[in-house]
Amino acid sequence: MNDTLVAMLREEMVQMIAAHAMYARDQIGKERFDERVMLAMAKVPRHDFVPIELAPFAYADQPLPIGYDKTISQPFIVALMTDLLEIGPDHRVLEVGTGLGYHTAVLAELAAEVYSVEIVEELAEQARNRLAPLGHDNITLRIGNGEHGWAEHAPFDRIVVCAASELIPHGMISQLKPGGRMVVPTGLPDAQSLTVVERTTDGRTSAQEVLPVRFALLETAN
Repeated sequence: MNDTLVAMLREEMVQMIAAHAMYARDQIGKERFDERVMLAMAKVPRHDFVPIELAPFAYADQPLPIGYDKTISQPFIVALMTDLLEIGPDHRVLEVGTGLGYHTAVLAELAAEVYSVEIVEELAEQARNRLAPLGHDNITLRIGNGEHGWAEHAPFDRIVVCAASELIPHGMISQLKPGGRMVVPTGLPDAQSLTVVERTTDGRTSAQEVLPVRFALLETAN
């Protein structure tokens, strides 16, 4: 795709995200996403993070298959999860489920450090290659099971889990800083909700379900 077409499609995607946010305002509690989030969504080249045969559909507001029974999430959901994290420029963020690296790139536009774990080795290696041209120096990737987070680099200001867990993954809560926030899909395969978990300064936690979603299940160790 040429640069002019890409720019047009990306702008259309951002406008669709904004319209979707307005439509879902009663559920998400706001009419628009943070401007920093929208600028990141407008900047990251989504077509570089999908299989080449799906590049013409990269800016449609829909999930797309990336192989290994995984998908790249719908742009609105990426924007929503990112907005719910409320990422500050000095934050350290853990992402569980790198996929091909699209959400990782969006996070890297907003945070000081991004640590991302992907269990499928082939996807992780592709993510490295796809992220490299963007030149981010604040991303650290690891191949492995992210079920228990990444203790070596904890605590984190923010954690985002890009796969569903029936229950809130409490092992990751312990890796949140006091005042930290985690966004994770929770529930049964046919009844999932995007959930925001907050850890207070005294170590207590609260959880709020935001929106029905459908994610692949978080892979766990045997």
